[in-house]
Amino acid sequence: MTENITINMPEIVPLYPLREIIAFPYMVFTIFLKQEDMPPFEEAVLFNNLVALVKLRQEPEGELLPALHEIGTLCKVVQLNKLAGGGAKVVLEGVIRVRLLAIVQQTPVALSRLEPVREFAEKSMVSEALVGSLNALLKIALSYGRPLPDDVMKMIDFIDNPARLSDLVALYLNLPIDELQKLLETLDPLERLKKVYMHLTTEVQRLQIKGEVQAEVTKKVGKSQKEFLLREQMKQIQEELGEEDSRMGETNELRSKIESAKMPDDVRKIAEKEMRRLERINPASPEYTVSRTYLDYLTTIPWQTSTPDNKDINQAEVILNEDHYDLKKVKERILEYLAVRTLKDKMKGPILCFVGPPGVGKTSLGKSIARTLGRKFIRISLGGMRDEAEIRGHRSTYIGALPGRIIQEINRAGSNNPVFMLDEVDKIGADFRGDPASALLEVLDPEQNFSFTDHYLDVPFDLTNVMFITTANQLDPIPAPLKDRMEVITLSGYTDEEKLNIAKKYLIAREVEENGLSSMVPKFTDEAVYRITHDYTREAGVRNLQRSIASVCRKIAKEVAQEKPLRTLVDPETVAELLGPPRFFDEVASEKDRIGVATGLAWTESGGDIIFVEATKMKGKEDLILTGSLGEVMKESARAALSFVKANCSELGIEKKAFDDTTLHIHVPAGSIPKDGPSAGITMATTIVSLFSGRPAKRDVAMTGEMSLTGRVLAIGGLKEKVLAARRAGVKKVLAPAKNKKDLEDIPENVREELEFIFVDDIREVLSQALK
Repeated sequence: MTENITINMPEIVPLYPLREIIAFPYMVFTIFLKQEDMPPFEEAVLFNNLVALVKLRQEPEGELLPALHEIGTLCKVVQLNKLAGGGAKVVLEGVIRVRLLAIVQQTPVALSRLEPVREFAEKSMVSEALVGSLNALLKIALSYGRPLPDDVMKMIDFIDNPARLSDLVALYLNLPIDELQKLLETLDPLERLKKVYMHLTTEVQRLQIKGEVQAEVTKKVGKSQKEFLLREQMKQIQEELGEEDSRMGETNELRSKIESAKMPDDVRKIAEKEMRRLERINPASPEYTVSRTYLDYLTTIPWQTSTPDNKDINQAEVILNEDHYDLKKVKERILEYLAVRTLKDKMKGPILCFVGPPGVGKTSLGKSIARTLGRKFIRISLGGMRDEAEIRGHRSTYIGALPGRIIQEINRAGSNNPVFMLDEVDKIGADFRGDPASALLEVLDPEQNFSFTDHYLDVPFDLTNVMFITTANQLDPIPAPLKDRMEVITLSGYTDEEKLNIAKKYLIAREVEENGLSSMVPKFTDEAVYRITHDYTREAGVRNLQRSIASVCRKIAKEVAQEKPLRTLVDPETVAELLGPPRFFDEVASEKDRIGVATGLAWTESGGDIIFVEATKMKGKEDLILTGSLGEVMKESARAALSFVKANCSELGIEKKAFDDTTLHIHVPAGSIPKDGPSAGITMATTIVSLFSGRPAKRDVAMTGEMSLTGRVLAIGGLKEKVLAARRAGVKKVLAPAKNKKDLEDIPENVREELEFIFVDDIREVLSQALK
């Protein structure tokens, strides 16, 4: 069915050109006019209140008609209200489409000749389907939040005219103004309905995507808002109950620690960055604990915290003398350090290495130095350490990672300038986990340790304020680069007089206190202490001396507990009664001079010792047999000595044929103990000459020295320890290399007076002094 749309329209109608909107039939809309735009609407009263609204193609230049589109809309002026400030508000209602035929008048009011556009509303299955689909799509679009006025929504359900429905829906679509003009110019209602349907489909799809995104955002925001509200409520409840959110408490505590830690600027930036990361991590995540522990270490390390040094040198000297007897070189070095500190506030801490036999007080000396300086004392043992991470720590990415022992102990001490003792540096190991000695190269180098970087912290820490002290029994096992970084101070063994003074000043009082004899202190005589050192202990230090004194005190305590008569005096007889038979004897004084046996002096980890080199000869084709667990160097010394004697046999009073078909056997007793070193060279030569010449070697003459093939006597080390061992063994005369005469200053004066020292350059001098 077709419907012919007609209207009672004048032939001439005022015209108003549109720029920003498009007017459609059946559309009710409002326009706000300026004063100069009002004449067409005022003139509309003369033309049945009708006015033509046509879209401009472009701004007119002269003639108006070429600048206008052909199709426009005839509208009825429903209401015209003039505004107080000038201009007017006009309410219009679209009537029909019109075609612009001509411009009859252009000024002062544009008058146009129009003709109505005839539209055919033909109903068919296609149009009905399109109308139904359009209604459904429109309702879907409305469900996504694009509301229309109630009257319009009611109209949609009753409109089955494709022309009217397409125009009504076109108003709803957010189309560009050019697209709306094209819809207005589409005169076939069915075609126009199809275009509107396509535009509406696109709009619905856009709204669907927007709706899904909006829904997801709303969901997330809603969840966040919900969590925020719940947390705020929980916080309020906790405040009311006097409780605090544990995580917020931790976070606030950490921030407060970062503020008060006095970190360097670069470290502070890393701490703040890690703090921001921690706040984003779920507390249930393992990463939270890792980050929390890392921040704990960063904030508790004493970056700027130090203890003031005691700069009173006189008081420091008093403290050192209170704690330790003798040790002049060490005490002098510490007082030098304090003297420099009084003159210069900022200085690099020294790296000292105390080398000496066990029991001479290396470790306790570190404690004494810390007390003297007024610093914290840290001690770690490096003996058996094989993992490089013990020094530098593990990377923080590993589970259970921690800083190395250096940072851990400084953190525990709470001071950045402690006295740090690295004990047993000569006993560090190395395996597939790394070499701790190499890791110490940076720690013990004042030119590098100002920026020591632990693997766990991964930030530099200044170690220049730390006073490092290392201890070792021997220098040889220490790697050369590490040894080069340290100032070596040798602590020799003690003489009997020094042991007596140490026992009287320190050991006896300590053991009396330890064993509960403070109220009934027994008096130890000097002879009793000498008896212990001679017959029950043979050592460079005083550790066994302390154990023997402790044993005497325990036995006295046992007698007191059994209500036996109290011993108020400990003399040599008491020592023999309480400690039993002597363990050591005067090895030299109790022996007689023998052919083929010479007395030598050796240095061991435990100090000096005497050795007896024995030689015998027998028939055989093998020229030399060596026994006694000798090292390669000592074996070479024996061969060199034999070669010298064979080459100079006539000068030494030995027949050349004495070596024919003769096997020489050299043995050093205590065969289970490994022995090595070159300093037994002259002792072996003396033994060989004594054996082949038949001249007995003097038992009370001890010797030490390395020998060359030409008979020269070369310098050796450890003379003081060897001399003390000779004195303990009852030796009266010591033969030593002339080049070691300078070391005589290190030997106590009373020992120098007690022994006779002969310094030799040639083996012939040795033989004249050692053989009868």
